[in-house]
Amino acid sequence: MNTPTPGEPEQAGNQDDVLAVMPRLAQLSNAISRGRLVHHAMEAAGATVDRPAFSVLLALHFAGKPLRVKEIAEQVQVVQPHATRQVQQLERRGLVHRIGDPDDGRVSLIEPTAEGAQAADRYARTLVGWFTGAVAHWPEQDRKDLGRLLTRFTDDVTTRLAALDDTAPS
Repeated sequence: MNTPTPGEPEQAGNQDDVLAVMPRLAQLSNAISRGRLVHHAMEAAGATVDRPAFSVLLALHFAGKPLRVKEIAEQVQVVQPHATRQVQQLERRGLVHRIGDPDDGRVSLIEPTAEGAQAADRYARTLVGWFTGAVAHWPEQDRKDLGRLLTRFTDDVTTRLAALDDTAPS
């Protein structure tokens, strides 16, 4: 029988079910992040920056609004100086630019240029096309279930990780 960790509520589900999925999650993560797929999508995007800088561009594009460097760092889960370097690389390539923060004149906001937004969109469309093809032979209900459950899983994991970060000693 599984016993809850001190301070953790007892879970209704069986921890063995989750444990059985962990190797598959690791396999999927490795296939996506280290595999040819990301490289192929970056080629399709026509971006001549490295992966970390492109991650910043994607975060900006999908945020749908200009962000401060601190917010970018939080989005891509890096320290602020690293995000600053990536923003500078993107600026040199003409993929992002700075605008004044209307709420604080001392701060700049970063947003994609038209070229940067187009590159991020080409990248996303390449991935969407690839993933759509990977599950095209699935029954419609399975595809809907995957989307629903993956969204729920991501939201719950993200919420739980945020709570963990909130309780971490500084």
